[in-house]
Amino acid sequence: MHDVDVTLVNTVRKGGAQSMSTPTATPHLFLILESRRPHALSARYSLAEVDEVVIGRGKTRSVERRAEDGIRRLIVRVPDPWMSSTHARIQRRATLCTFADENSTNGSVINGAPASSVTLKDNDIIELGQTFFLYRSSVRTTKQEPPYLDASEITAPEGLLSLIPTLAQRFAELAQVVKSNTSVVILGQSGTGKEVIAKASHKLSGRAGSFVAVNCGALPDSLVESEFFGHKKGAFSGASDDRRGLVLAADRGTLFLDEIGDLPLNSQAALLRVLQEREVTPVGATSPIPVDFRLVCATHRNMEALVEDGSFREDLLARLAGFIIDMPSLDQRKEDMGILIGVLLGKLNEERDSTAEIALSNDVARALLAYNWPRNIRELRTCLQTAIALAGNRMVELDHLGPTVRQALDEQHSQDREATPTGRDSRQPLSPEQEHRRAQLIQLLREHQGNISAVARAMGKVRSQVQRWIKRYGLDAESFRTQ
Repeated sequence: MHDVDVTLVNTVRKGGAQSMSTPTATPHLFLILESRRPHALSARYSLAEVDEVVIGRGKTRSVERRAEDGIRRLIVRVPDPWMSSTHARIQRRATLCTFADENSTNGSVINGAPASSVTLKDNDIIELGQTFFLYRSSVRTTKQEPPYLDASEITAPEGLLSLIPTLAQRFAELAQVVKSNTSVVILGQSGTGKEVIAKASHKLSGRAGSFVAVNCGALPDSLVESEFFGHKKGAFSGASDDRRGLVLAADRGTLFLDEIGDLPLNSQAALLRVLQEREVTPVGATSPIPVDFRLVCATHRNMEALVEDGSFREDLLARLAGFIIDMPSLDQRKEDMGILIGVLLGKLNEERDSTAEIALSNDVARALLAYNWPRNIRELRTCLQTAIALAGNRMVELDHLGPTVRQALDEQHSQDREATPTGRDSRQPLSPEQEHRRAQLIQLLREHQGNISAVARAMGKVRSQVQRWIKRYGLDAESFRTQ
């Protein structure tokens, strides 16, 4: 990377938030994933002051800005051997961005279908060689944001890494807040990584005590106060020993209350007293014990709705809601998919004590990006864990994914096949690269009505090579002359 502004990096590392100017919406290009190098993570490129983006193969991942003949050009290089040296261009004219394949060897694919020249739409997935990009037509950023940023260059605790500017800014603000005693509430669907965020906030707080996690929904109503606040020996039947309780266990540390919305009303009153007085009275005790802890809560439920129906105390919610961060679903974090995949694969490799680098086939990458992940990051982790266990030290292939994830790609392929003439033996599957070339041939044969010489010129190949490909892929040029 060249000339990278590390404002956001330093904000997270130092735990301080920067004053931000008024955000503006501009188009962006995200390098989501290199399927053969998922550990390389993702990158973000602003197109705010760019007329043209040139994407091609390079020795390393790099970005360079040039101004030539009045054209402001951004040159993006990726060490992808299946990408041509100049593979594709994106031209920006006012609010529109158009994509053009530069007669690349292996062609270009957009949203799972071959493409040579199209007007880009928001959330289009662009596949060049073994590299996947995401086009976003409107990303809200400020002048403090760097024009391009590589996630591999950012140092941040696990869970606090994002290339989405608004989410990254919220993480930076969290890093500042956790230095104080301000309570934190993490909202979001199940599986969005709320506990990971809580652990990261504890790490950033610098507190010497422990991180104590409690699932409020898993505690029996009759034992909540004893578990939370501890008890004295003989306080009730079965209390054979003194017990400190979870709150005192978090002294000088962080108490994480997961699913706080499931806490019974009587226990809510007791928790409110602890937060107000900063002391705990164990069940059966007569004297309170001072306690110092930071409280982090999480829930997938609507807390305001719980207050309205009387199942959650309004005064407790007012005490808890110091800093609120709402975690988006995984389907809303497409820009961060490469980060999450790379980080998860690294952790899973550590768990199985392997040093082998994991690679994904293009079909696997397509499926991971096409699926909507209703159970969020937790489901993604389980999917990857199973896949690498089945793959061993080999490349992760489509058969290593679960049927629900594969189905997303099957649906994409079926839509493509509806508009694709067939002829080759389907029992002999092609590699992803061969599928790309075959799809490119089909598109060009359609455009040039079966004229092989015109197709050869469009591909920059000799006519005999195109004829060999047509025969190899079971195509019939004559069939395109009547379409």
